Amino acid sequence: MDSAIDKNDWKHSDINVDSLWLIPERCKNGKHKNIYHGNFVPQIPNQLIRRYTNAGDTVLELFSGSGTTLFECEELQRDYIGFDINSNIIDYVNSKMIDCTTIKYTVENIDVTNTLDFSNAIEKWLTDNNKKYVDFVIAHPPYLDIVKFTDNERDLSNITDIDIFINELIKAIGCGLKYLKTGGYFAIIAGDIYKNSEVVPLAFKIMEAIKDNLNVKMKGIIIKNIEGNRGKLKTQDIWRYRALKSDYYLFKHEYIFVFKKQ
Repeated sequence: MDSAIDKNDWKHSDINVDSLWLIPERCKNGKHKNIYHGNFVPQIPNQLIRRYTNAGDTVLELFSGSGTTLFECEELQRDYIGFDINSNIIDYVNSKMIDCTTIKYTVENIDVTNTLDFSNAIEKWLTDNNKKYVDFVIAHPPYLDIVKFTDNERDLSNITDIDIFINELIKAIGCGLKYLKTGGYFAIIAGDIYKNSEVVPLAFKIMEAIKDNLNVKMKGIIIKNIEGNRGKLKTQDIWRYRALKSDYYLFKHEYIFVFKKQ
């Protein structure tokens, strides 16, 4: 389908190069279904994949969730390696991909902070498919202590301590970047949290940890807001009332941080 951006025909490209992404509503085309807590907005991986990869390239996703990025890879003809600790959601994703014959893909039930298991799985897939590296890495991790996705103690969503959460996340990202080609791009989508009656800038703590611990250069900070969120629309009046009666602001944003591997 889509390959590299034609810079000579840039006027006709719909790639968004702004640092503010206002998305009217979540795309519901194709295999996308809003069935999972923390569901990824398809427009985000679509934009990133088309900007930083070509058809036939390989995308690595550290937290595959309900398959949003994989479904975009299928549409855009990018191969895909995904990992998730939730075996039930992997079964769902595989059931949606049963008719796929256009790309090479796998979704592995692996704890991405386990360096040995991660390496064994990705190296086997790369060898089996005659590839040496991945071309793009993307991560949309769970927010710590917000939604519990599994009962597994290794599930990042079960971590309550911010420092431990960030350390484990950096470990996972480091595993992924090991297999990213030099000069390849990595994107992480994260937001802030409200904890102990205080806003915690979790996204920026993650950003700083990535810069401090991994050999990357920062290429972009994008603020994303989606208006057509069913949960927000149904409860926006009560949440607005509560915010006005108190002293806080409603979270409507997430950050997309883009890095380039050195």
